[in-house]
Amino acid sequence: MAGRDLRALFSTNDRGLEAVEAFTNRQLQWELVAAALSEHLRLINESAFGVEDLERPRHNVMVFHGVGGIGKTTLSRKLEAALAGADQRPAQWGEPAWSGQRILPVRIDLARSAGTSFEDVILTVRAALAELGRPLPAFDIALRRYWETQHPGEPLEEYLRRGGLAGRFGKAMPQQMQSALADVAQALLLPGTVGTAAGALVGSLTRALRERRQTVRALAGCARLADLLEADPDLEALSFYPHLLAWELAQLPADKRVMPVILLDTFEDVGDRTHRDLERLIQRVVWLMPNCFFVITGRSRLQWADAALQGQLDYTGPAAWPHLALPAAIPAARAARPPHGHARQVLIGDFSPEDCDDHLARRLTRDGEPLISEEIRQVIAGRSHGLPLYLDLSVMRFLEIRRTGRSPAPADFDHDFPALIARTLSDLTAPERHVLRSVSLLDAFDLPLAARAAGLTHEAPALRLIERPFVRQDPFGLWPYHLHGLIRSTFRDADDHADDRWSPRDWHQAAQRTLTALGEQWTAGTSRDRRLLVGCLRQGLAIARDYNLDLDWLTDAAWTYVSDSVWEPVTPPAPGARAPGTPADALVELLSTLTRRQHEHRARTVSRLTAVLDADLLPADLQEVALYYRAKALRDTGRAAQSRRDYQQVADQGGRLAPAARRGLAHAARLAGDFPTALAAAQNLGWEGRHQRVLGDLYWLQGQPERAAAAYLAGRTEAELHGKAGEAAHSQALRAFAIALYSPDQATAEIDLAHQLLTGLNLRATTINVRRAELIRDAGSDSVDDQIATLRTELDIAGLNSLTPAIELACAFHQAVLDDHTALHATLTRLREHTSDEDHAYFVDIAQFMADVPADQASGVRWLDSEQHIRSRWRGLVIARQAHLNAGH
Repeated sequence: MAGRDLRALFSTNDRGLEAVEAFTNRQLQWELVAAALSEHLRLINESAFGVEDLERPRHNVMVFHGVGGIGKTTLSRKLEAALAGADQRPAQWGEPAWSGQRILPVRIDLARSAGTSFEDVILTVRAALAELGRPLPAFDIALRRYWETQHPGEPLEEYLRRGGLAGRFGKAMPQQMQSALADVAQALLLPGTVGTAAGALVGSLTRALRERRQTVRALAGCARLADLLEADPDLEALSFYPHLLAWELAQLPADKRVMPVILLDTFEDVGDRTHRDLERLIQRVVWLMPNCFFVITGRSRLQWADAALQGQLDYTGPAAWPHLALPAAIPAARAARPPHGHARQVLIGDFSPEDCDDHLARRLTRDGEPLISEEIRQVIAGRSHGLPLYLDLSVMRFLEIRRTGRSPAPADFDHDFPALIARTLSDLTAPERHVLRSVSLLDAFDLPLAARAAGLTHEAPALRLIERPFVRQDPFGLWPYHLHGLIRSTFRDADDHADDRWSPRDWHQAAQRTLTALGEQWTAGTSRDRRLLVGCLRQGLAIARDYNLDLDWLTDAAWTYVSDSVWEPVTPPAPGARAPGTPADALVELLSTLTRRQHEHRARTVSRLTAVLDADLLPADLQEVALYYRAKALRDTGRAAQSRRDYQQVADQGGRLAPAARRGLAHAARLAGDFPTALAAAQNLGWEGRHQRVLGDLYWLQGQPERAAAAYLAGRTEAELHGKAGEAAHSQALRAFAIALYSPDQATAEIDLAHQLLTGLNLRATTINVRRAELIRDAGSDSVDDQIATLRTELDIAGLNSLTPAIELACAFHQAVLDDHTALHATLTRLREHTSDEDHAYFVDIAQFMADVPADQASGVRWLDSEQHIRSRWRGLVIARQAHLNAGH
């Protein structure tokens, strides 16, 4: 299934090199063709089928469409070879379902470069049927008359020889036509040489048909033959002659029966959406030959099932072409549609990485071994996005580099090919090319966004563009359309040598239009929904960064993103390690850092945010965001004094994050054990400062988890009222922890709710708090030690040092429940190590309260109640858990 690759062979002096046109398996496409042919054979062998029935829906066409360079022509050629004989069919394609039925493949290239006219299409089909070894008189007489009228003095035999049809199919066709004329002339008892009297013969035959003479009864069965012979023998009449061919095929005896499969390649060159003259003639051929099967390959879907084309083509709409219609356009009650029909408009997919590697390995070989190394093949396959044309261009680049005397290296193939642009643009109108370049700035788009990005006031060019095969569709996406990955990257990165190429200023203006259009979509979105926000941010940040645009609406969108505390990835990958150089660079780095802190060590977060602050490129309010979250990260890494300084600076500025910074300061007072100061601060925080959460954090430390759970519930309710999913999940995680302290049975439902609220969110610390709640719920059971070990590892990896004492305190609760004072002593030692900077020092006190052991040193904690009351409450929680476990046994 591989021929000689002459272009490659003539690109090198290396005679030991084997260059073949590697055909990568297209088994799925073969299976679809085989299934469609089996269905078609069943249909035409039904008793109700009639070749002269011009009203029955047609099921005799299949379309393979795809982007230029995807391998449609290669597939067409291989289908022709596979249908011609089993020895030409790849073994993995398998045997077709039909048997005893002769298939005659006829492939016709409609490319402009091939110069194929409509006459050539008709003559090719007839020349191929010469293999039958018999005249087809109804058609042959009509064609002879047409030829003598339209090509006077030009022998048909000479035309066939000059066009290559005689060499391809033999010279039998003219002889068969001459025989047909002679037989009819003899039947009509006409004198003279009929070869020079086609006009007279046709007139006599027509009269005989009208008079129903017995001498022409063989042709009288063709009901429309007389009408066609009476019509002027012009191109319009020629397009109806295939009806005569179909009729002749239907008259063949059973042992001579054949089904032509006509493969029409490069169908995009037939015409465009405005000029459909040739398409109309070819469609007529397909309709009038229902006992033949047509396989069409081209760049675009066939639109024949679109009722809006009525008047431009003869046969349109889903009732005429059920298999070509989109599913929603097919009438549900259409009884004439075969019950087990297959989709007949098939998008040719990209090669898989494995197919790409196989293709490259077999294209160039020496002594049976691949000439292109595995490392280079991997780079090419990765860059190709599965497009065969890219693979072929890379093979030629490989040979070109070798001609310079240098061995190709993987880095040589991190390369874009302008030829891909030329292939893609070749059949687009100027407005479509303008829209294509504009949407190449976008990961995904819809029609309004495409039109606005292109600066158009109407969507017609965008509507035409989305029907092209390089535009892929995801009906469930926020924006349903996106460009083929390789096409998009090539347009963005390669030198564009087209006549209407864009200048750098053109690209910059398009980027500004696109960014503005994204902002308009976000601000116009209903309820400013999160999905739209994230989508607009992702695309807008990349455009602003790549084209150094002002932040504009991105500032407001960034604030909305941050305030929800959900932390989905929104930033594009960095083009390379570099310090922020523009405001857009800095905003990308800021949001990337805030998102990645859920997956990176908090020390890395501090370092990245410090770099953003030092660059000083962001507006003052976004600089405040970086400062506030650095304060949080410093607190998480245990650097309390530095954290308080950052919090204080944000609070003093009085900006949007001032309430949150004041909450941070209240947290700092709590961490230092100054609970009265923290409580006083909480009274003035309000919703913006998450006052209920701050109160809950204070109450459970005083041994009052019921009161804490109530505060966390109030905080969750406020968060839900304000639409803050992240804050609601965080409050619920803490509520589950508080309830686990006094009611492990109730805690399970609260933990489940916390997991549910975390669905779709990216909150690492909150997730660990849920795990802490599970640990407290399970205190006294055998599984807790493993849970604690796992959590210690996760906290170390994440750099969440501030949560480590809380996990050790949970461990102390478990050991106090078990009265395991030996293990508790080790835990107290670890707690003292983790609280040596004075933050969380009260955890040592609480652990001692739980086990009812005397405090060995003063911690300086300022409790909200007497220490004796605090000790009594914590000991009471442990005793209650022991009673619960004993009751369970």
